[in-house]
Amino acid sequence: MDDLHAPTVASGPTSNGATNGVSKDRLSLKELIAERDRVEAELMALSSVLDSHGVNMNTSLTTFDGFPRSDIDVPQIRTTRARIIRLKNDYKDLMASIEKGLHEHHASLQAQAAASASAATSSSSSAQVPATSSSETTGPAFAKINSVEPQSPAADAGLKAGDKVISFGSANWMNHEKLSKVAEVVSQNEGRSIPVSVTRTEGTASAPQQFHLNLTPRRNWGGRGMLGCHIVLL
Repeated sequence: MDDLHAPTVASGPTSNGATNGVSKDRLSLKELIAERDRVEAELMALSSVLDSHGVNMNTSLTTFDGFPRSDIDVPQIRTTRARIIRLKNDYKDLMASIEKGLHEHHASLQAQAAASASAATSSSSSAQVPATSSSETTGPAFAKINSVEPQSPAADAGLKAGDKVISFGSANWMNHEKLSKVAEVVSQNEGRSIPVSVTRTEGTASAPQQFHLNLTPRRNWGGRGMLGCHIVLL
């Protein structure tokens, strides 16, 4: 009997490394973000399909004696799972491209800020860049900044207690693995700038505002850890 879990559907529109015939390597940051949003929306829709059948990516589709289950639509579930697998791979590639683009964007902003900053401005401070459009979001928040120590790397980057983390380097709502991915990103980037996106509600603002920050983990800043902030899972 054929393996009921084997993906057999044809490659989808985001599985060939191109969007509308254009290689992802040649897309602008704005276009990459738009494509990521589309992939996220499709993944959520596909997840709802599995939920409607009462199954997930690991639920067995066969009975104890190896026959297809009759209480669920096995072909549709197989097709949905295969598409989710392909989209998740595409999503990882998109996030890597977006992270690279954000690094370049932040580097450009820092160069502009350094050119106009006074000699007294700390070179370790990072510019906060409010998002100008909801299309710049990187998915739902997955963690919260519970506290920030003064004069820490987190404080220098502009993080504040109450900030909700949307992305932390390559860590996001889909792959944070209960914040273990955040710890991995920090350990692999000591002394190097990490792009961090957060949302924050300030004053009487009714809607949270998004900020793109640069955080550089470092030891010997005068406190514990390499960040100086406490991050908790939402």
